[in-house]
Amino acid sequence: MRHTHLDPRDLDFLLYEVMEAESLAERARFAGLGRETFDAIVVTARRIALDHFATHHRASDVHEPRLENGRVVIIPEVKAALRAMSEAGFLAATHDAAIGGMQLPHVVATAAIAWFESANVATASYALLTTGAANLIAKFGSPEQKAAFLPSMFEGRFFGTMALTEPDAGSSLADVRTAAEPIGDGRHHLTGTKIWISAGEHELSKNIVHLVLARVRGAPEGVRGISLFIVPRYHVGADGMIGAPNGVTLGGLIHKMGWRGTTSTILNFGEGERCVGWMVGEANRGLGYMFHMMNEARIAVGRAATAMGYAAYLYSLDYARTRRQGRLPGEKDPARPPVAIIEHPDVRRMLLSQKATVEGAMALILQCARLVDDAETAPDESERREAALLLEVLTPIAKAWPSEACQESISLAVQVLGGYGYAREYPVEQYYRDNRLNQIHEGTNGIQALDLLGRKVRQEGGAAFVALARRIAATAEEGRAAGGDVAPLAESLGAGLARLVAATEALAAAAERTEPARALANASVYLDMASRTVVAWLWVRQAIAAARLLASGTGDQRFLRGKLQAARFYVRWELPKTVAQGDLLRQLDATPYEMEDGWF
Repeated sequence: MRHTHLDPRDLDFLLYEVMEAESLAERARFAGLGRETFDAIVVTARRIALDHFATHHRASDVHEPRLENGRVVIIPEVKAALRAMSEAGFLAATHDAAIGGMQLPHVVATAAIAWFESANVATASYALLTTGAANLIAKFGSPEQKAAFLPSMFEGRFFGTMALTEPDAGSSLADVRTAAEPIGDGRHHLTGTKIWISAGEHELSKNIVHLVLARVRGAPEGVRGISLFIVPRYHVGADGMIGAPNGVTLGGLIHKMGWRGTTSTILNFGEGERCVGWMVGEANRGLGYMFHMMNEARIAVGRAATAMGYAAYLYSLDYARTRRQGRLPGEKDPARPPVAIIEHPDVRRMLLSQKATVEGAMALILQCARLVDDAETAPDESERREAALLLEVLTPIAKAWPSEACQESISLAVQVLGGYGYAREYPVEQYYRDNRLNQIHEGTNGIQALDLLGRKVRQEGGAAFVALARRIAATAEEGRAAGGDVAPLAESLGAGLARLVAATEALAAAAERTEPARALANASVYLDMASRTVVAWLWVRQAIAAARLLASGTGDQRFLRGKLQAARFYVRWELPKTVAQGDLLRQLDATPYEMEDGWF
């Protein structure tokens, strides 16, 4: 059977055989739910994604948003798709039923949302930015703020954004200069400019709720002086009713190489007329609040990369099965008909590499979502704490690895299609352009590397890394005990974990005796090594589950054999790359760090 965008068999396998999502129904928060409900949610998402999002994937790229008479014009299919998604309840999928949510586990909601991103990430972005902004307000907002904004955001009447970056303060948020002047009742007048604000201006909703980082007059310099404000495009009363414009003006549209269907904007606050913002929480704690949305967004970036990589893989797989060209080596008769290109060994290599990448990335993203569920709802406090620690250390990996590995995977999809691959008439060219942005979105991958090595693996005396290593070791032991085809994969995973631990210890020791810049100079190599080890862990878990089902004679046997083969490929072809990485890191090679400006 031909699958497009995502493979439902893979989502089912990961949700129920690897992540054990069905067991979440035993927890009080998800009482009354179960596999039947979970399946219905994912099937609904698939239907809406294919019927309303995929159908204008190309059109939203060709006809990107434009300005006409001061208004942003977007093709009408975008609004219709977002309405369908909103009416189905996906903007409030994980929120309490009492406030209009579906109260779903995060792992199930993540599987559903991946369908929208695989079908049309640009259109889905408007909704998913809204969900992220609403989640932040729900966690840190006052009762009055929640009442004024959340109902309309969950219904899709208001959309949301995050406004961090400024023209002279990109990833360096310590240099934010947007100013806030108190006017009483927790409200402030804001002045300043933000740039690269996705979904910052449009006519897709009645209002746009910007979450803006700014500095209150007299606040300390650096990140300790940043506060967070809710700044609606139009004033909002306590009852959620919309009023006059609020002094948020469009400074211009930015035209990016990909993700063209989402407006990218320059926004001016308080230019010409006063702009009022509602402070969230306490003054000077804004960056801490915003990190709640940023960390969620970082995992969402990895999910979007995974979804696009997956769609490109399935498209190239279908193409390889139907495109006939050439004959196999050794075939001497030119009168014999050409074979489908999937028969060529090198094409199979490229397809298997894609499969191992995208299915491994999907496992990583769903694992993070399952950890959110455990951190929030696990019955045991120690289990909740460990889940939170694991989520901390996996977040930079979940953002960075899919964005890079799926870019390589999409490149292989282009290669499988040959000359058609880079033609705009075929979708993989667009996936390639769209996904390239994910290595920069929500903090560049270099920043994720610094976060992982500089903070996360040393957090709380290394507790997060120790928890991760313990889980990987447990899987390796389970795989050895399983025997058969899984045992050698488990042995390789155990060796890979030992290499990662040794590299981590060497770098931690170096950090104690040298300057920070030198100690972190090879952080990107460390991020890649840790990522490959983590994905190998997730593949061995999939191999264990697949072998168990094969032995019992249940499930789609060909699908399960494909899982085992992809696990072999990843562990045999990708994990060994950590050998050279480990050697480099343990040697503390400083070649790039010692390169001087004048030598280039």
